[in-house]
Amino acid sequence: MQLVAGKRAAVSDEGVTTDSVASDLPPRFDDVGQLEAFLAEPGKALVRDLQSVDGDIIILGVAGKMGPTLARLARNAAPQKRIVGVARFSEAGLRERLEGWGIETIAADLLDEAQVEALPRLKNVVFMAGRKFGASEDQALTWAMNVHSPALVASAFRESRIVAFSTGNIYPLVDVFHQGATEQTAPGPRGEYAQSCLGRERIFEYFSARYGTPGLLFRLNYAIDLRYGVLFDLASRVKAGTPIDVSMMGHVNVIWQGDANAQALRCLAHCASPTAPLNVSGPETLSVRWLAEEFGRRLCVQPEIVGQEAQTAWLTNTAEAAKLFGYPSVPLGAMLDWVADWVARGQVSHNKPTKYEVRDGAF
Repeated sequence: MQLVAGKRAAVSDEGVTTDSVASDLPPRFDDVGQLEAFLAEPGKALVRDLQSVDGDIIILGVAGKMGPTLARLARNAAPQKRIVGVARFSEAGLRERLEGWGIETIAADLLDEAQVEALPRLKNVVFMAGRKFGASEDQALTWAMNVHSPALVASAFRESRIVAFSTGNIYPLVDVFHQGATEQTAPGPRGEYAQSCLGRERIFEYFSARYGTPGLLFRLNYAIDLRYGVLFDLASRVKAGTPIDVSMMGHVNVIWQGDANAQALRCLAHCASPTAPLNVSGPETLSVRWLAEEFGRRLCVQPEIVGQEAQTAWLTNTAEAAKLFGYPSVPLGAMLDWVADWVARGQVSHNKPTKYEVRDGAF
């Protein structure tokens, strides 16, 4: 297991200690506008890979935490392509923001077969729709969203490439000293949310095998930006003086949302039939205790840590993704600095806790 060690810290003008970041990365983000613009900056590899993929791109479930920045990133990386975002668009102003970035939008319910059938048949599909938060409150809706909707989409878009978002929660808890679950690890989902996510994968596998649809199952474990994610949750608790119980989940993987989005889009160049999974996260196995201590150092607060770490956690091995894409462009030290600064200044939050510490799968 690789546990990340800390670096020498400096003290900023606000009194928040910071680690130096790579010279080509910003030291901080003043506001959401700066953050989202940075998340939408494409790297050369993404531009190259999207140039190699024929056809336009449709993003189903574009209105989630990651969807808007993924769509904007696709727009910037492939200005010659048509980029279409589909969602119900219940959030006020989101549709207008997307259209302002040059993304076509279609309001549709992905549980309605007629509305799915009416969507334009673009060559490349990024399927991001799903239900996690509140899953335990309405299990039937969770299964419908995570299994029935994929069936409608996989049937309608059988002639397209499909990169389907999934989750590392389909794996069993694994020994923290064994580098995480690989793509060959047998599923062991805990709780109905994870079971429904495995169901989503099985649906895409079925239709891929039946129709020869090229695809990829994007098993993502804990993407973060500054408004949500494991690091935001921990930094917020440290700042508030809330005890952090490491006994429930003592180790995690995280990846910068911009890197996760770029890898998802680059996966369009790696789709195959039958569809197969790819683990996506940061390369490090991170101690929650160490992360809390690092945020305490940056925020000048002594974190209250309780409990003793368990021998197991939800962890994934991302060696295959690293072989395809290299290591993420944003290192952990930069993420820690950025999140600590954001939380210290009381900047905006999505108000969607990650629930990384849940071990029974009840989300």
